[in-house]
Amino acid sequence: MIITLNNTTTKEIGATLLAEQDNHSLATGRVLTLIVLARADDDIEAILTPVRDASHEHPARVLVMLTDTSRTESRLDARLIVGRDSGASELVVMKLSGEMAEHPASVVTPLLLPDTPIVASWPTTAPTRPSKHPIGKIAQRRVTNARHNVSGNALLRLSSGYSPGDSDMMWSRITNWRGIVASALDRYPHEDVSSALVCGPADNPSVDIAAGWLADRLGVPVERRVEEKMANSDDEIDVDEIFPIRKVVLERESGPIVIRVQDPQTVRLSVPGSPDALVAMSVRSDADCLAEELRHLDADRAYAAALSGLGSVTVR
Repeated sequence: MIITLNNTTTKEIGATLLAEQDNHSLATGRVLTLIVLARADDDIEAILTPVRDASHEHPARVLVMLTDTSRTESRLDARLIVGRDSGASELVVMKLSGEMAEHPASVVTPLLLPDTPIVASWPTTAPTRPSKHPIGKIAQRRVTNARHNVSGNALLRLSSGYSPGDSDMMWSRITNWRGIVASALDRYPHEDVSSALVCGPADNPSVDIAAGWLADRLGVPVERRVEEKMANSDDEIDVDEIFPIRKVVLERESGPIVIRVQDPQTVRLSVPGSPDALVAMSVRSDADCLAEELRHLDADRAYAAALSGLGSVTVR
């Protein structure tokens, strides 16, 4: 069900949500409040779809705040999406214009769920220091998405503006890949790694953060090399569907461990003295990454360490 409230107030929005819960016996067991910040000219459906999908694992009150810079009139327009149309959450899409857009925390405060964590998400453009943003100040976790904001040095902005509680979906995109790397290093023989090479596209920050993670965890020289295409790919493969880290080489005394993308669904793991293994791997969706970010609301120390490791990476 979609309810439109034009030129409204937060009091009216709150009263309408309560009325819908009473009239339709909607579930009220929300585990958190998710505040999503974007611009009015962003692709709203592309923003809402991952939220709906992630809500099946994390029922939440989702407050989407869209800043409309084309209007000077101070005004709040809202759409309430409840029931089957909102997944397992209740969605409030608010368009703020004029002076009201300058005070997002004041607008959103009356709609926060009591006694539940607050997570702020920037699915497109994010502030340089999310923790200093008015919404970031009231949130326990702050999730950005550097994949959609790669202009300039996105990782430099993230590392210089980092505060405990910050995270980025480029990090959760490589969770499964990190598991494969860790599993490969656990295989016999258990030798130290002397150096590492990470290859992938130039404009994908997940490749860079993977190199930073290896530099921090292994404490060895790590080279980040640009490799736009797979060595064994053909022209029919859409490179956007391929896992961004095309290849990683971990040098050891007995020979290198090589993890290379085989096709859009598979990576090949080569370990000296063992037959090659094929492991299922694919590009994770925004919904998968958001759901993972919402599973833990404490500071992500591994992400912070990977950011700090970026300074030790050589880029070629």
